[in-house]
Amino acid sequence: MNAFVDGSDNALQQLARQLGERLVAEHLTLCTAESCTGGWIAKILTDIPGSSAWFDCGMAAYSYEAKQALLRVRPETLMEHGAVSKETALEMVSGALITSGANLAVAVTGIAGPGGGLPGKPIGTVWIAWKRRGQYPSAEVFHFAGDREAVRRQTVAVALQGLMPLIK
Repeated sequence: MNAFVDGSDNALQQLARQLGERLVAEHLTLCTAESCTGGWIAKILTDIPGSSAWFDCGMAAYSYEAKQALLRVRPETLMEHGAVSKETALEMVSGALITSGANLAVAVTGIAGPGGGLPGKPIGTVWIAWKRRGQYPSAEVFHFAGDREAVRRQTVAVALQGLMPLIK
């Protein structure tokens, strides 16, 4: 996915509203698995009146232990690849669907800053994964610019945008 969605509050609300309308039209529900956004995706979605018709749950799993317990991320995955990796994002999105009743899931894991950057994983590195129940997940890495707020805001926008193609 190459497109970038404006991360302003109005744009995020509009995107969440459009997503909700499409989910309702297709009788689908959504769950979120969030690390670096700390529940911001779920917050934007549940700000929409009537979201209970299409939003199942949100899991903010920051620690390794929470990722394992809530999202069934394997300890081996975290030890070998780290929390900010394609492998972890894929296990997070799949685990979210296993532990919820939702039809669709999005998972985010990244380094929002201002610290925490590593060689090969600088601040602004975010993996986002999407999955529809019964299908293979997809994941993509992004390198967002800006401070912690900007990285997180961009992550929310792209995570929501990436769900749209999963809704027929």
